[in-house]
Amino acid sequence: MIDIDKLKRQGEAQGFTHVAFLDCGTLELCEEVRQMCEANTCHMYGKCWSCPPGCGSLEQCREKIGQYQEGIIVQTVGELEDELDGETMMETEQRHKETFYAFEKTLRKQYPGMLAIGAGCCTKCKTCTYPDQPCRFPNEAFSSMEAYGMLVTQVCQANHLDYYYGPCTIAYTSCYLLT
Repeated sequence: MIDIDKLKRQGEAQGFTHVAFLDCGTLELCEEVRQMCEANTCHMYGKCWSCPPGCGSLEQCREKIGQYQEGIIVQTVGELEDELDGETMMETEQRHKETFYAFEKTLRKQYPGMLAIGAGCCTKCKTCTYPDQPCRFPNEAFSSMEAYGMLVTQVCQANHLDYYYGPCTIAYTSCYLLT
């Protein structure tokens, strides 16, 4: 059993706004979410190992997450000046990714076999080797929750964590599967 209070303190000290317990049994991988990836609105489909189809089929993703029982969900929430405040959205996303990477290093010392699942595609490398060569950092690269077919709002709801924090806010959500 993970020490959720300790992990909350560590995660919040690292810079996350919220840290919550994740019951991996609540993770549902949905074909509909994966189809959103195929629509390629983010322009990353088929361009890196961390995004579909490079990250594997939904069945392969199910097999990976099936090895875990518990983890944590982490969020970074930003306050926007108005609903069109793209600058703060990007700053919040960048802050979330930096915190995600830093906390990943901390957690790997405690949980070397963990599976980190982020917000957006992996950015460990400036240029991904996909599809011509294997991933340079297969144990450190991460896929997004959506790439795994997770509906982030459902994951948050099933684990008693808010997803929406009111008008003029934005929340970036990731998770670490630990045991």
